[in-house]
Amino acid sequence: MKNLLDVQHLVAAIVYSGLGAMVFFAWFVIFDKVTPYDLWQELIVKQNRALATVMSGLSIAMGIIIAAAMIG
Repeated sequence: MKNLLDVQHLVAAIVYSGLGAMVFFAWFVIFDKVTPYDLWQELIVKQNRALATVMSGLSIAMGIIIAAAMIG
């Protein structure tokens, strides 16, 4: 049985986690550019809870898609 804490697996997990975080950040920036308003101001300054709910759902969905793409 293979050792699950193998150095190769650990390095791969770190690399793929970093890649997933970069893709997720790029998705958020692109989504912010596409929308007609400033997402950060709507979420933080105006505390728009409806937008926060939508963004959280989209974030979870993107995370699942990115994880599934990396796992194969």
